[in-house]
Amino acid sequence: MGILYDDLVIVRHSEKEGEPSVITVNCPDKTGLGCDLCRIILFFGLFIDRVDLSTDGKWCYLVFWVVGKPTTRWGLLKKRLVEACPSCSSASGISFYTELQPPKPPDVFLLKLCCYDRRGLLHDVTEVLCELELVIKKVKVSTTPEGKVMDLFFITDTRELLHTKKRQQDTYDHLKEVTGNALINCDIEMIGPEATACSQGPSFLPHEITDGMLNLEMLDEQQSGYLPPDSVSITMDNLLSPGHTLVQIVCQDHKGLLYDIMRTLKDYNIQISYGRFSTKRKTECELDLFIMQTDGKKIVDPSKQSALRSRLWMELCRPLRVALVSRGPDTELLVANPVELSGKGRPLVFHDITLALKMLKTGIFSAEIGRHMIGDREWEVYRVLLDEGDGLSVPREKIEQAVWKMLMGWE
Repeated sequence: MGILYDDLVIVRHSEKEGEPSVITVNCPDKTGLGCDLCRIILFFGLFIDRVDLSTDGKWCYLVFWVVGKPTTRWGLLKKRLVEACPSCSSASGISFYTELQPPKPPDVFLLKLCCYDRRGLLHDVTEVLCELELVIKKVKVSTTPEGKVMDLFFITDTRELLHTKKRQQDTYDHLKEVTGNALINCDIEMIGPEATACSQGPSFLPHEITDGMLNLEMLDEQQSGYLPPDSVSITMDNLLSPGHTLVQIVCQDHKGLLYDIMRTLKDYNIQISYGRFSTKRKTECELDLFIMQTDGKKIVDPSKQSALRSRLWMELCRPLRVALVSRGPDTELLVANPVELSGKGRPLVFHDITLALKMLKTGIFSAEIGRHMIGDREWEVYRVLLDEGDGLSVPREKIEQAVWKMLMGWE
């Protein structure tokens, strides 16, 4: 008979505030499913306290213990998790052909927003777009000498309804509510996907991005934008299991930690047969993963083991890159994060950047999000030109550290 559609994802809410709620996912398996689920959980701002997962290669069973917020939209979260699960028929091969078809790229829309400027405006607008499940693919923000801002958001709609007048009006109403009398004009139009295409070269990016921030060999222990190397321990063992390679990870917790690990394994096309993740004192994490290659074999090649270990180590030490650089007389904040091979970027990065700057009462003169091929990887690069006025009142080191801590979930 199969499993009922509503039983693919079951959410059992905690009885006491602050205690974990339990999300159970029971569905057909696919490589990268854990990454897709962790990305959704990260987008909804949940803290993952513990995870158990197991699969026989066809069907998987995952249990997440998560801590939400009073504003967590549990019903919508469940809906998004269900949508990420493969169809039940795929487990029996009925829809094998359709499962192989690449998903249709989402329509891209241009949101033009003209407002009178004020502190924290960009974050307030970004927060509204996140709540509406409008994904920011690219943004260009500029401020005029008259105190007006023109925000150009290139967005996609998770709900795939932004082409309708009702959805556009709902978006306008929410933006009007948060901007108030500051709103001058708002317009939404569909555009081509080429508007968000990535650049093929890093030639116009500062060397702080192309060299110091993205190089494995250039980790500086005095630099604040990453975890100390000795805070991450990764061991691999092929003796404990006859059919799997065991990967054991001990590291400091951060926002999106499990997503970073699952994303790396997904990009390497690694399958997880069994895994267990837990946190201790909400600062240290332990993770055991029994993995294998797509051919069903262990990872015995020393070069493949080394490559996977190095990539995991880098993603845990430096899940994002943060730097504050001089751009002539101005100061520019740079943040970069790797993009999944599937083309998905890390959720809520721009939201967290603007929130950190709002809390520091630091204005934003202009901002831009772009995608660039640096080396053999695609990166999402956020460039924020700070509004210094008569001079930057907040020390540069404090800005860099505040943004880093917000992105890591330590604020």
